[in-house]
Amino acid sequence: MSETIVIAGAGHAAGQAAVSLRQGGFSGRVVLIGDEPYLPYQRPPLSKKFLAGEVKIDRLLIRHDKFYSDHDIEVRLSTRIDEFDRNQQTVRLDTGKQLEYDRLILATGSRVRKIDMPGIDLDGVHYLRTIDDVVRIHEGFQPGNNLIIIGAGYIGLEVAAVAATRGLNVTVLEMADRVMMRVVAPEVSAFFEKVHREAGVDIRCGRDPNSALLGDSHVRTLRSADGEELPADIVVIGIGIVPTTDIAAAAGLECDDGIVVDEFCRTSDPHILAIGDCTNHPNSLLSRRLRLESVHNAQEQAKAAAAMLCGHPKPYAQIPWFWSDQYDLKLQIVGISGTHDQVVLRGNPDSRSFAAFYMQGDQLIAVDAINRPREFMLSKKLIAQGARVEPEILADSSIEFKDLATAALT
Repeated sequence: MSETIVIAGAGHAAGQAAVSLRQGGFSGRVVLIGDEPYLPYQRPPLSKKFLAGEVKIDRLLIRHDKFYSDHDIEVRLSTRIDEFDRNQQTVRLDTGKQLEYDRLILATGSRVRKIDMPGIDLDGVHYLRTIDDVVRIHEGFQPGNNLIIIGAGYIGLEVAAVAATRGLNVTVLEMADRVMMRVVAPEVSAFFEKVHREAGVDIRCGRDPNSALLGDSHVRTLRSADGEELPADIVVIGIGIVPTTDIAAAAGLECDDGIVVDEFCRTSDPHILAIGDCTNHPNSLLSRRLRLESVHNAQEQAKAAAAMLCGHPKPYAQIPWFWSDQYDLKLQIVGISGTHDQVVLRGNPDSRSFAAFYMQGDQLIAVDAINRPREFMLSKKLIAQGARVEPEILADSSIEFKDLATAALT
């Protein structure tokens, strides 16, 4: 093949796409372009082991330099694609140069959701999305410092867990009524709130978002809407991410809460595919369209796009899954729980090992497994096959879950 494939982005999806193209037999030119100075790397450890100082940057990389050179993959880092021309099939870089493409893979990912607050530009105020973000956070991540976290989602609580373990004084402010409200049931929220409080974290939910950050050049205080002032040596904001669709929309591609793609990752332009956080894609197993923010989705869409380009199309349709590490707890989520009408607990939360099953009638649609890897793994199959299980049986821990799952799948 003499075609040129340009990959816009250098995150997890982009890195996997480059790998899968070569593994799939594509022998043409592959050019990977990313605006960070790092090779494609894993983001989940940033708020966990990398923040804790337990892993170095080289451990984050999906592949090292040698892989890209050995497989003739051109990597252009610290370079941004400003726009692309669909008619001419070219991309224009921030350097002013242009590149021609036969196929373009958009792996533009997502960016942090910004907050509008007085004092947001003070030193010591951070978002957490990149390696460089964490490097800057490390400067104020010292025992005894007062850390305020705005947002009690995955990122906020993972940062809180690392900070509390390292001896910082941690306060978490959340606008919603409970932590991780968007993704877990009240029972699971209550469990994690209790765990964090026991670790010394001050969690405050239902907070008015109209606060202000005060200081000279460096943040010193957060003043809440009711006038309370909290000491702040460092502030980390984690209120979600938004898909990066700017250049796609500017080029006239169909976008709707992400770049709209089909099950083969094809956009509304036959020469352009899109993968990862930036996409809105169909899932035949769930009979709906989704935009997912997960490593699993990034990897699998990248593989599907590469297979398509290598002439071996395979539709992407898998049950989504996610995870979060907080203290000694591994929360593993499989499925989408939004339409559930009942939550069934299996195991005692006080044991720090239990599972929450989300039911729609007697059909299992999602599971939160806390230190329960077996329930997590087997539930993937149960949900994918639309298994129906009596809630009372799910709650009965005297029945081996493997036996229960086997019976439900036969």
